[in-house]
Amino acid sequence: MTTRRLIPALGPLYDGLAPYADLLTRAVVGLFLVPHGAQKLFGMFGGYGIAGTGQFFATKLGMEPGWLFALAAGLVEFVGGILLALGLFTRPAAAAAFVLLLVATFKVHWAAGFFNTAGGYEYALLWALVVLGFVIRGGGPLSLDAKLGREF
Repeated sequence: MTTRRLIPALGPLYDGLAPYADLLTRAVVGLFLVPHGAQKLFGMFGGYGIAGTGQFFATKLGMEPGWLFALAAGLVEFVGGILLALGLFTRPAAAAAFVLLLVATFKVHWAAGFFNTAGGYEYALLWALVVLGFVIRGGGPLSLDAKLGREF
């Protein structure tokens, strides 16, 4: 069954932009992860670097050794974000980001309740579900994975 558009004149616009939807979402999600990784890895953008982030992971979250978890989280966000933006190794990068964001949801934000404005899990869970979409669908037709003709 085909659906009819309420405003048929918008059909060409929707059809013309549809191939770019995955690319736009993937690039934004990936590029939004990168600065979070830079905070953890390099102390940029007000971050604490591996040492400070590692101390937080160890003392506040009970994740030992903290420096190793900080390094892993920083790499997932920084390198994984770049890979997502490019659409290269999209599914593994998205899967790693999904796990990271689930940990953030339940270990960091859950106790504060739903709303992000109170430090809650709303934002982290939303991003986790967005990257889960790329685990399921892959990078889309405008990705390096598609260009190379290979994907996981």
